[in-house]
Amino acid sequence: MTDYIEHRVKTKIESGVKKAFKIVFIIIAAIVFILLFGYVTMRLWNWLMPDIFGLGLINYWQAIGIIVLAKILFGGFGGHKSSKRTKKSIERCKPGYKKALKNDFSNWKYYDKFWEEEGENAYNEYVTRKKEGEEQQ
Repeated sequence: MTDYIEHRVKTKIESGVKKAFKIVFIIIAAIVFILLFGYVTMRLWNWLMPDIFGLGLINYWQAIGIIVLAKILFGGFGGHKSSKRTKKSIERCKPGYKKALKNDFSNWKYYDKFWEEEGENAYNEYVTRKKEGEEQQ
């Protein structure tokens, strides 16, 4: 019994340490990404804008400010569409789509019985009609 309890405690501690490590890693990665993104923006601005538009050089914090301003004005870096919006747009584009799918599959339970009673005969009649139609052409 004590081995079981020790195992559970050890497992919980290990999972807690792993989660804490992931959180710290994500925070550090985000900070490095922000620093790198600001630096790249600054270098690109200082390389292109003075020559193309005659604008002045900027420092790191001004580059970060430009990124924040662009985020505010233009609304993001690619964004994320919610599933609700996607579902609504599908429903608007195809008004009877959801209902048609439900109706088609709700009658599926009768397929085997139909095939046993009428399906094979109906199929053979269909093939005969098709063959006669090809011979007449």
